[in-house]
Order: sequence, then C-alpha cells, then structure tokens
Amino acid sequence: MSVPHDWIPANTPGVAVGAPPRPPREHVLAGLRGTDEGPDLVQLLTPEGERVACPAYDAHVADVDTATLRALYRDMVLVRRADREATALQRQGELGLWVPLLGQEAAQIGAGRALRPGDMAFPSYREHGIAWCRGIDPTALLGIFRGTDHGEWDPAATGFHLYTIVIGNQCLNATGYAMGQKFEGRVGGPDAQATMCFFGDGATSQGDVHEGFVWAAVYDAPVVFYCQNNQWAISEPNERQTRVPLYRRAQGYGFPGIRVDGNDVLACLAVSRWALEECRSGNGPVLVEAFTYRMDAHTTSDDPTRYRLADELELWKLKDPLERVRVHLVRGHGVGSDFFDEVTAESDALAARFREYCVTMAPPGPERIFSHVYAEPTAELEAQRDAYLAYHASFEGGAE
Repeated sequence: MSVPHDWIPANTPGVAVGAPPRPPREHVLAGLRGTDEGPDLVQLLTPEGERVACPAYDAHVADVDTATLRALYRDMVLVRRADREATALQRQGELGLWVPLLGQEAAQIGAGRALRPGDMAFPSYREHGIAWCRGIDPTALLGIFRGTDHGEWDPAATGFHLYTIVIGNQCLNATGYAMGQKFEGRVGGPDAQATMCFFGDGATSQGDVHEGFVWAAVYDAPVVFYCQNNQWAISEPNERQTRVPLYRRAQGYGFPGIRVDGNDVLACLAVSRWALEECRSGNGPVLVEAFTYRMDAHTTSDDPTRYRLADELELWKLKDPLERVRVHLVRGHGVGSDFFDEVTAESDALAARFREYCVTMAPPGPERIFSHVYAEPTAELEAQRDAYLAYHASFEGGAE
C-alpha cells in the first residue's frame, strides 16, 4: 500500500525511531472538521437518538412506526453481526478476503429498504446490507470471498446484480440497465421501476463513474447514484480527491445531488425513497452522497493505522448508526430490553449458522469451469466439458 507523500516520515527529528509514518497535525484537524457535515446535510435522527424535523423529507417516512423502526434496527444488527463473523473467519484462514461494512449499516439498510421488488440494484463489493434487503442470505456471499464462485444468486430474480470488483464499473452497468428501463417504457405509472447504483467516494475518481453520469444525464436514465462517502478511499482522504463536496458534482452533469447523514437510517430511507421516486417518475438521474465513515479496514488486507489516527475513529464511534436507533427506540418509543435481547439472540444464531456454512463449504468440482459460460450451453462447450471430465477422471483412477 502506498503512503501519501506529505506524511511525516519515520526518520523525522522528534519522531521515535521505528515509529510508523503519521499524518501532520493540519491533516488530522482537517479530517476532524470534515465530520461537521454542514447545513446541507439531511438528518432525521441525531447521534443522540433525537428525532428532528425535516420538512422536505418527513413525508417520505410518515409511515415509519415503532414496528418499522424495530425492523430497521434488527436489519442493522444482523448485518453487522454477519460482517463481524466474516472478518473473524478471514483472520482464521477460512476466507481469502473480506470487505467490512462496519459503520455503514444505516447507509445501506436505509437505501435497501427503499427499493421496490421491481427495482434493480448494482453493488460494488461492500454492499452486504443491500444484499440482505434484497432477500439474499449472507451465506451466499461467502463463495465470492472463499474463491468458490462469483455469487450464488440470480440477479434477475433478486433485483441485485453480482458484486463488482472493478472500481466504479458498476456505474456503467447500472446506467445501461436504467436506459433499458426507460426504452422499455418502465418509467412512469404505478409499476414504474428504477435502478440504484452503489459505490464509494474513491470510485468518484474513476472514469467509469464520470461516463455513467454523462450517459445517465443525456438519456434521463432512472438511476440513483448512491455514493457511500466513508471518508477514505483506502489510504486517500476526501481532500485528495475533490475540491467540493461530492454531492455538488451532480450540478456539473445537470441533475440534482443531495447529501444525507449516512449514519442515520431514517434519513437514508427518506432520501432514497425520494430519489427513487424521482427516477420512477422520469426526473432522474439523482446523486445521493451518504456521508458516513468506514470504522474498519478497507479490506482485511488493509492496515488503516498506517494512514489515520485513532482520534478520528473515536469521534465517529459517537455517531454509531445502531446506537442512535437503539436510544431512539428506548426513549421515544418505550421499547424494552426484551426486544434487544431477542435481536441479540437472533444475531448469535445467524453468526453460528454463518460460520458453520463457511467451514463446511465443499470446493467446487472441475465441471464448474464450464458453468454459466453462455446463457444456453452449446454442443462444442458440452463436448469440451465431457472431454475434460474424462481426462480428470483418468487421473483420479490412478492412470498416468
């Protein structure tokens, strides 16, 4: 991993011998000031769990009652627990890699629960919460990171595309899909559809994202570009990527951009509902910047202590997306400990099932390389498969 060039090197006078490079004081202060999200931020639940009025978006969550809030909290707890278990499994050698979502649960659950069955979602590789909302069991994600498959679900049936590893490439795929929705007359009317594309702040520096924005704007494609700004593109902070807040980039393409508190599940739900409805009615595209924070490593191969200080992480822990909903449920809705105990027990059961599934996964057979090559198998492909399996079987039988 590269280290930013203006960091204080380890051999600087006054720095202990052997100490890792650290960012200068000015950089740290800029990062901390960056957590003051500014007046344009849409927020419905404060970090203290207090419900605040937001006239522009309150109507979009008018139907959210105690039961809905409990369900949103449950979603976030279960997704976080699966994420934590997967990180532990990777450390124990059961997964080749894992991409944590710790701290981004509200941004994903809020957006995921705004999607309708007919909508389509295009993820990057961190959208475990969106997968959960689209009805995909967390165990279906394990094959990707264990190296046994590219994803066990059917994108057409679930409305959730397979994970995209190439940074930003899903923006092109999502834009093309949304253009198809418009060309096929699926915009406007009670059965209208929309597309939602998920990516991080680092992806906004990629050309694929720019091209997706251009095409979506030109064709009024019904696509919500949902940027989870978790402040760090691996080791690069926001100020290394943009001179303006990311949501304001939409102005240059001619469509609206909005910044929402990405640690506020209620605000993320409201803004996502609004943005999707804009697209379904023909007013898309829309850019949503969910202002959140990555509280873990970029991936399990990353060491965030090399490029950010603990003070920054501790500050964002005070804005934990789960805690503010828990406090709101207790203080504002009178939810007692029985509910939270039930959710904890359910998360424990999920973690146990998740682990058992992972450690007992069988490696795929050699015939797997011939699966899903084409939509329909060809005679030539089947002949190649049969020949290969016969060749493979000869070795299993002890032949030279």
